[in-house]
Amino acid sequence: MKKVLFKNVLLTAALATLSSASAATLVFGANGDPVSLESANITDGISILVQRQIYDTLVDFKNGTTDPIPGLATSWKSNANATQWTFNLRRNVRFHDGTPMNADAVIFNLSRWWDKAHPFGFRDQGRTFEIVGELLGGYKGDATAVIKNIVKVDAYTVRVDLNKSSSVFPNVIGSGYFGIASPTAIRKDGAKYGTPASKAVGTGPFIFQSWRTGDRVVLLPNKLYWGQKAKVDQLVIRSIKDASQRLNELKAGTIDFTNDLTPDALRSVQNDKNLVAVKRPSFNVGFVSMNNRNQYLKVAKVREALSMAINKKEIAEAFWNGLGVSNASFVPPVLAWANSSKVPADYKFDPAAAKKMLADAGFPNGFSIDLWYMPVSRPYFPTPKPIAEAIAADLSAIGVKVNLKTEDWAKYLEDRNKEPGFDMYMIGWTGDYGDPDNFYSAYYGPNASDDINWNPPELQKLLEQGRAATTQAEKAKAYAQIHEITYNANYRIPMVHSNPLSAARTYLKGWIPSPLGSEAYNTISLVGKK
Repeated sequence: MKKVLFKNVLLTAALATLSSASAATLVFGANGDPVSLESANITDGISILVQRQIYDTLVDFKNGTTDPIPGLATSWKSNANATQWTFNLRRNVRFHDGTPMNADAVIFNLSRWWDKAHPFGFRDQGRTFEIVGELLGGYKGDATAVIKNIVKVDAYTVRVDLNKSSSVFPNVIGSGYFGIASPTAIRKDGAKYGTPASKAVGTGPFIFQSWRTGDRVVLLPNKLYWGQKAKVDQLVIRSIKDASQRLNELKAGTIDFTNDLTPDALRSVQNDKNLVAVKRPSFNVGFVSMNNRNQYLKVAKVREALSMAINKKEIAEAFWNGLGVSNASFVPPVLAWANSSKVPADYKFDPAAAKKMLADAGFPNGFSIDLWYMPVSRPYFPTPKPIAEAIAADLSAIGVKVNLKTEDWAKYLEDRNKEPGFDMYMIGWTGDYGDPDNFYSAYYGPNASDDINWNPPELQKLLEQGRAATTQAEKAKAYAQIHEITYNANYRIPMVHSNPLSAARTYLKGWIPSPLGSEAYNTISLVGKK
């Protein structure tokens, strides 16, 4: 009898331990797999979301805002014309492998991203660090590059010299792409670093444990974290591409929270007493890009006709359920001060005029063209395929036959920039810092227009003016002109600015979604999870 009682006590204790472990495991439902866990070798939000848990950046942003705050740099300052930025680094911070975070480590990271000749950049094995070209104008030696030189002032001070003035440089380098990784780990794993065959090593609130491709990334709390320590014993980021499956799993309690639900899921979430709807602040744009290499799309009247034929407002109403707005601006509504008063509030929808314009351009019978749509839901395009079908239907009304295509997400991001590129494709952007430069430079900058093959010098000059401006009034002048040029060119057609729908179980507390699209989960606790 005593043996039975003892066994029951052991079983009860074991079950209690399992329950406790379960309650201390935070499970997030992501809308796909990260492309890479190597910082600066990514352009997608899914990778940023995972990396944000592992890495810290020099500059951070206040929870729920775009306001810069200290990260691995405790302070920063510029010279008078913002061509030099000096960063004072946080002391006594160590990477997850125990090695020190200092000026040498920061310079190692910045240099391997920026310098194509860096011995640990692994360019010959597929690395591109594309985002450096997009946000920082180019690489070492490029005439368009923002960075001129990287200097070690002392063991905990780094100075970055710029080729041109940039008042937003600290914000740029603080974006989620630029996490500071352990040089020791990169040297050890070589070109495997950032892949499932390696360990991603940063200084962030969570430590990489494992990555099972197509399934999950498992992270453990960093007990020695310099900032706010994680409140859970384990973080599991699961890859669940289908939005309806993510919602079903959230309802079943197999995940604790998730992003990028379809807008029509709002009512279902609100009607479930175990869930709470979370609307991420709108700081994005979803758009359609047109490639100047295409024989039809190189004709200005054709691009204008296609733009005029797409009923953007109706599509936004149909697919965003009140969680998205359509207008003629590339920047989100919160940055409307950067818009031009000479640009209409929205694009004109006029299929009859569009059909006539096609005929005037020499294509009275229309033509056939490919439209690529992403295979994963994103904050700006929660249901890519149906949205693509709606665009195709609108274009067919003016005689344009649309062939819908897609492919794996990582390949999609890569192939759009490979010649000849996609004819037309859907893509979007969630801002990384609170300035119009982040939106325009990311898709119109000197190294950011390969996909559309359009990069006029007057636009580049205006982008430099906007980047160098120190007051909002000065910025507004430059960006108003950029707005006019890009609107009239019709190479990138803004479709929507959305309020992405997220949701969580009611026991999840402390989640503060960032308008920048990702945030560290060390603020989250699980109160009463069973």
